[in-house]
Amino acid sequence: MQAIVEVDGGAPLSDEILASPVPLVLRGLVADWPLVRAARVSAAQADAYLRRFYRDATVLASHSPPGTGGRIFYNDDLSGFNFSSQMVRFDQVLDALRAHLADADPPTLYVGSTTVDTCLPGLRADNDVDLGARDALASIWIGNRTRIPAHYDVPDNLACVAAGRRRFTLFPPEQLKNLYVGPLDFTPAGQSVSLVDFARPDFERFPLFAEALRHAQSAELGPGDALFIPSMWWHHVEGLEPFNILINYWWRQSPDWMDTPASTLSLALMTLRDLPPAQRAAWKEIFRHYVFDSDGGEAAHIPPAARHSLAPLDDDAARMLRAQILRRLNR
Repeated sequence: MQAIVEVDGGAPLSDEILASPVPLVLRGLVADWPLVRAARVSAAQADAYLRRFYRDATVLASHSPPGTGGRIFYNDDLSGFNFSSQMVRFDQVLDALRAHLADADPPTLYVGSTTVDTCLPGLRADNDVDLGARDALASIWIGNRTRIPAHYDVPDNLACVAAGRRRFTLFPPEQLKNLYVGPLDFTPAGQSVSLVDFARPDFERFPLFAEALRHAQSAELGPGDALFIPSMWWHHVEGLEPFNILINYWWRQSPDWMDTPASTLSLALMTLRDLPPAQRAAWKEIFRHYVFDSDGGEAAHIPPAARHSLAPLDDDAARMLRAQILRRLNR
């Protein structure tokens, strides 16, 4: 395992950083946030600062009993999960975290990806990052000691630690086969996750994980530090303190009309995976030609007005193509 590359977090965020193909640690990027300054004093100060912005928002909070080690995961046979979730008032989450701050083995308390402007209106006025023209979604994550299994996200991600400490362990996309990923459509939080317990990896059950670790990159971040996670990089995230807050920003380097490629994967499982090998190989060549090796030349022999879906797409063309796909699926 190697350390994630660090860059100067005091310099302005550049396009080079925000489009980096590899993860980057930005020490002190948000050190001047009032929330960070409060958290450096104490968890109580950070708690009090958040409550200034609370109105009456409810959030989806996850809870698991003591003894799970903070791992948000499946149950033993993957038929369900080792936690329960319910909508509660945000201040009740803060109350519960405060009540268990000194517990040696507390229940796991976790609020994942919650839109900051909805949950805590006004917080971003003094606690925000300038991402230029990027239309980013800002979310807050709060909890005690938690372990979130390795998963990937489609958007690029700037994760800013506002309170507590977090350890990130990242893997490049090509390590998929060595991470032993669980179900695609039955997941703890929407994304498929690695089934390996990073705290106690079972190398007999998951022998290829040893190879994944050779390519892993890791960093521990404290209040004020940030981490840029490129799209599709697998990341395992640990909250290391009894009180942890992270604010992250998600954005995509693609037009708004583009659907998530995960939709294509679902359709491919339904339409391609179980074809006879020769047919599957033929479709692999078609996808290579029209998608993965596309440079525009594959339609150069067709008059521009007749290229239809092979022409460059925009919002209107994508809407028409989506309607065609839906008609085919609904036959």
